[in-house]
Amino acid sequence: MTREIDVILPCLNEAEALPWVLSRMPEGFRPIVVDNASTDDSAAIARRHGAHVVEAPQRGFGAACHAGLVAATADLVCVMDADASLDPGDLPRLLADLHHAGPELVLGRRRPVGRGAWPLHARLGNTVLARSLNRRAGTALHDLGPMRAARRADLLALDLADRRFGYPLEMVLRAAAAGWRIGEVDVPYRPRTGRSKVTGTVGGTVRAVRDMRRVLAEVSGAAP
Repeated sequence: MTREIDVILPCLNEAEALPWVLSRMPEGFRPIVVDNASTDDSAAIARRHGAHVVEAPQRGFGAACHAGLVAATADLVCVMDADASLDPGDLPRLLADLHHAGPELVLGRRRPVGRGAWPLHARLGNTVLARSLNRRAGTALHDLGPMRAARRADLLALDLADRRFGYPLEMVLRAAAAGWRIGEVDVPYRPRTGRSKVTGTVGGTVRAVRDMRRVLAEVSGAAP
């Protein structure tokens, strides 16, 4: 691949996972690790492995994603978790599904690999939200996957406002309302490395679903 792609990696205490993730970054993909006020050595480890590190002191998944998007310089950007549940080696398949006409968003549809990769409570929460999204936005998605690819300028033009767990859902809602093509590509989803902050705990899943339901109500209510 001849052009560089920026890969935004929101990061909160992922010191254990980062070496594996960064070592598997494909050629031509520049990792941007967004340190979201980690209390471990995540930032230092990311730098040692050649990543560009951006500080996002405001805690929140959306805050970290937005800081990475602002710091990115490539025309094409990807976003993915930094916990080793997703393999950067799958990113080129998402980029290959991006066409040349019009704004687009490609999501990685998670396919669990290995015991405990996607706990039942998290999978059920995702299914409920995906169905609500499809009903309100007219999409046909199976997963609000954390691995995604789009053009940086198009994402910035969506003017996403959520800075918490509702950010990924707001992205899809606003993209659908703007008439984007939204596609899915199957990607393996493995057990994460280290302690989970969201899907691995019932409390984390509840907080994420609550944020997403709030965004679903706000954005859907504001849509023409």
